[in-house]
Amino acid sequence: MSQYTFAQYQESAEAIRARLGGFVPRVAMVLGSGLGFLGDEVEQPIAVDYHDIPHFKVSTAPGHKGRLVFGLLEGQPVAVMQGRMHHYEGYSYEEVSYAVRVLRLLGCETLIVTNAAGCVNRDWAAGDLMLITDHIKLFMESPLRGANLPQFGPRFPDASHLYTPALLGLAREAAAQLGIPLREGVYMYFPGPQYETPAEVRFARVAGADAVGMSTAPEVITAGHCGMQVLGLTLLSNMAAGILDQPLSEQEVLDAAAAAREKFSGLVRECLKRM
Repeated sequence: MSQYTFAQYQESAEAIRARLGGFVPRVAMVLGSGLGFLGDEVEQPIAVDYHDIPHFKVSTAPGHKGRLVFGLLEGQPVAVMQGRMHHYEGYSYEEVSYAVRVLRLLGCETLIVTNAAGCVNRDWAAGDLMLITDHIKLFMESPLRGANLPQFGPRFPDASHLYTPALLGLAREAAAQLGIPLREGVYMYFPGPQYETPAEVRFARVAGADAVGMSTAPEVITAGHCGMQVLGLTLLSNMAAGILDQPLSEQEVLDAAAAAREKFSGLVRECLKRM
């Protein structure tokens, strides 16, 4: 497993900072499958491709552009990741969450993370939005495995409130203001890239999960370690395996994201306004 040094994180941050002309982002946004359009709505944008940043990996998942966009969104100075890295692409968890630490060094204090996920809760429907109140990650190692970098946080960080209570309240108010029904629940991480089996979905339900997906948890763990506030939002793009008698497909996820574009964009923007 790779082990980045603090100097490498600093090198990445300095390479980006040289492109920003004094701009300091405060809110980092990691946008999931089919949801990267928000990066295209940033005002006064400065785009930096991942492959132009030292030590950054390249996103290969469909619907992920693979660049950072800096600028203003609803008056907030943001850094938008259009595309994230996943463990299933062959990256270590440290590589998957590398960008979060770099954005923290650039000045980001808050992380908004979004994803498209399979719906486990039988009382809900595909197309619903879910506020992530907690997550379950049982598989494989932590992104914090290896030598601790005390410049970011402690060896044994608390994970009681990875999803910041104040931001949960803010999102509830934003959804109520817009009249958008907002589910609340637990996201369960699976490494992928195969979709979960029906038996795994039943296990997730018994374990207390409402949605299953292949991202988010590594970035959130890393953000919590380095003292960032976190808001997580999920598009329930499809019913998880075994609930409906039909196969799951990548196109279904992208189609659902396109259909939810206005609703999802509106909620994220209203949350930004209230920060």
